[in-house]
Amino acid sequence: MAPAPPVSGLTTAAVRAIQALGNGQAGRADQIADRLAEAIRLGLIAPGERLPSEATLSEQLGVATLTLREALATLRERGLVVTRRGRAGGSFVARPAGGPHSRSGHADLTVRQLRELGDLRLAVFGTAAALAARRATPPEIETLRRRAARLAAAETAAERRQADAEFGVAVALAAQSPRLTQEEANLRAEWGDLTWTLLGDVGHAEAVRGRLALVDAIGAGDPERARRLAERQVTDEVELLIRWRVGVYRTEAEQ
Repeated sequence: MAPAPPVSGLTTAAVRAIQALGNGQAGRADQIADRLAEAIRLGLIAPGERLPSEATLSEQLGVATLTLREALATLRERGLVVTRRGRAGGSFVARPAGGPHSRSGHADLTVRQLRELGDLRLAVFGTAAALAARRATPPEIETLRRRAARLAAAETAAERRQADAEFGVAVALAAQSPRLTQEEANLRAEWGDLTWTLLGDVGHAEAVRGRLALVDAIGAGDPERARRLAERQVTDEVELLIRWRVGVYRTEAEQ
């Protein structure tokens, strides 16, 4: 008996984030392709993950099936999606050809550039967290708790990156600001995945505690605490990456 095909892991939060990348507009086929490509870079759709059926995904994104089909064809041409036939077939996100650091958006950034990018993330994520504490609805707060729980259960660096990306974008969505959501999504894509490669299990546990504390602050309607916690998360990541970058410089100097 043949094994059942893998089930798509595309969550409701991921779908909402993908929609937010286009400011809620349906868009043409090329716009849908760009939005899905950005979601793949962001990690909202993981390498190797099977996308929902064309009928399901077109309904989720609010576009015609023909429009989605054209978008998927564009993604195949870009090498971002592969399509397999048969019972276990479908459209899958292509796996990167490089090693664990190949998809890092900041592997070549200098310390100064890392700080500048971190400053922008502080402004965006801190503001989003503060606004979420003022505006989030009970269902959105519950969504944040589910996103934090998914991060807690994630085991690999790729799974943790994807879960944390969904959490960050969910915070921006709870702020009720499409522009902030767009900026958060863009920054998450640029930030890359090296953070979760470096953190390890201890760092993962500490990060989960920080996310849960942030959800509690948002749920309590405490914007100042929410901002401080969000900024602490970004600051910790920036410091981790700067230590890594300085270590790379030292290694290169010794060679």
